[in-house]
Amino acid sequence: MSVQADGRPGGGTNPRRGGGTQHDQIPGGTDARDAGIAATVPAPVEGTPVSTLTTIRTARLGKRGKQQPATRREGGITWRHRLRRDRALLLMTMPVVGLLLVFNYIPILGNVVAFQNYDVYGGGIWHSQWVGFYNFQRIFEDARFWGVVQNTLSITFIQLILYFPIPILLALLINSVISNKLRTVVQSILYLPHFFSWVLVITVFQQMLGGAGLIAQQLRDHGVNGFDLMTNPGLFKFLVTAQSVWKDAGWGVIVFLAALSAVNNELYEAAAVDGANRWRRMWHVTLPALRPVIALLLVLRVGDALTVGFEQILLQRDAVGAGASEVLDTYVWYIGIRTGDYAYAAAAGLIKGLFSLLLILLANKIAHKLGEQGVYSK
Repeated sequence: MSVQADGRPGGGTNPRRGGGTQHDQIPGGTDARDAGIAATVPAPVEGTPVSTLTTIRTARLGKRGKQQPATRREGGITWRHRLRRDRALLLMTMPVVGLLLVFNYIPILGNVVAFQNYDVYGGGIWHSQWVGFYNFQRIFEDARFWGVVQNTLSITFIQLILYFPIPILLALLINSVISNKLRTVVQSILYLPHFFSWVLVITVFQQMLGGAGLIAQQLRDHGVNGFDLMTNPGLFKFLVTAQSVWKDAGWGVIVFLAALSAVNNELYEAAAVDGANRWRRMWHVTLPALRPVIALLLVLRVGDALTVGFEQILLQRDAVGAGASEVLDTYVWYIGIRTGDYAYAAAAGLIKGLFSLLLILLANKIAHKLGEQGVYSK
C-alpha cells in the first residue's frame, strides 16, 4: 500500500466497488459508476469548494435521472408492476368498492331534490321545478325543526356523559382480573347483547320496566301502583341511554381491551418497582395507553351527535309521544315518508350531514391541539 505525501494511505481498492479507486466517490454519497456520466462531468479534485461539489453532484444526478422512465415510482417500481403485484388485493376490494358506490355515493346525487319542488309522480328528479334555497328557508323558519335538533343534542349529551365512560371502566375492570378464564366469560356476557336486535332489546326492557313488567308486579304486591318507566316522557332520555349501554357497551370493551393488550408489561413492573400502587399504575400507565383510542372514539361520537339511533327511537315514539322522543332522523323520516314532502326532508338531511361534518372537523382540531392524532393526522 502506497503512502501519499500528507501521510494518508492511497492507492488501495474498495472491495465493494469492484476495484475502484478512492477518487470514484465525491462528497454527498454520489458514485461515478456510469462511464458515460463520469466522462461528461469532471471529477472533483481535493480542495474544491462545497458549492462546486454540489453543482457537480446535481449535474450527475440530473444526467442519471434523465435515463429513468417517467412512470417509475419510489423504490424503482412502476405502476404496472404495482398493479400486477397487488392484483389479488385489488380484486378482493372491488366488491366492497362496488357496494360503497351503489349504496353510499350514488345516492348522494339524490340530494338535488333539496333544491327542487320535488314531485315524485309528476316531474321526478329530471323535470321537477327548481326552487333554489327555498326548502332551506322553510327549515330555518320552522320552530319544530329547532326543537327536534335541541332534543337530539340533549340525548347525545346525556349519552356522552353517562354511556361513553362505561366501556372504559369495564375494560379497566376486566383487564385487572387475573384469571384468563374468568375474563373470557365476563367479556362474552357483556358482548352478547350486541347481537340482539333493537326489537328484542326493547322487549326485554318492557318485560322488566314496563307497566306489566317484573318490577311493576313486585311493587304492586307491596302496595305500590303506577310504576311504568317505558311510558314516562321525563325519563325517556335516560331510558334510551340505559338501553344503549346494555346493548353496545360490550363492543366498546373489546376496542379498549385491544388497546390495553398492546401495553408493555415492563411499564407496570417498572412502576411497581418505583413504589406505585394499583391506582397509580392505572393512572400513569393504563390511561395514557388508552388516550389515543379514547380521543379517536370521542371525535367519532361528536361527529355522530345528530344520529342517536333511528330504529331504537322509532319503536318507542308512540309510547312516550313525539315531544319527548322526536329526533332528527325520525323527524326527517316522518316528514319525507308520512307527509310526502321529500324536498323538505332532503334539505333537513343535508343540513344534518353538513353540521356533522363541521362537528367532526372541530373535534379533530381539538384533538390535534391536545396532542392526539384523532381521525386523521396533521
